[in-house]
Amino acid sequence: QVQLVESGGGLVQAGGSLRLSCTNSGRTFGSLGMGWFRQAPGKEREFLAGITWNGGTTYYADSVKGRFTISRDNAKKTLYLQMNSLKPEDTAVYYCAARSRGVGFGEPYEYDYWGQGTQVTVSS
Repeated sequence: QVQLVESGGGLVQAGGSLRLSCTNSGRTFGSLGMGWFRQAPGKEREFLAGITWNGGTTYYADSVKGRFTISRDNAKKTLYLQMNSLKPEDTAVYYCAARSRGVGFGEPYEYDYWGQGTQVTVSS
């Protein structure tokens, strides 16, 4: 019932912007808490941003606060991550994730479903 597909990754110069999208091809979306993570080679998966089922509350990691914005459109069953002022250290594979229960957003184990990831590369 939950199948997440990310899109929007690519190559961008430092200082540029990208918007990632994550669409659920399954029937369920509006009741799910959602989040964005990233993983660079040799590093652990890192929480970036989370959003409650109705978009009423958002959470951000300090590393992206003020540069990234998470949002969702439940009618389109789509989650977004607007990324501005990108830096070379933002280079990673970006994943969206969904959770059907619980209250936390910051740890990978709190999520039940994951997309396949989309590569973001920021050149200096």
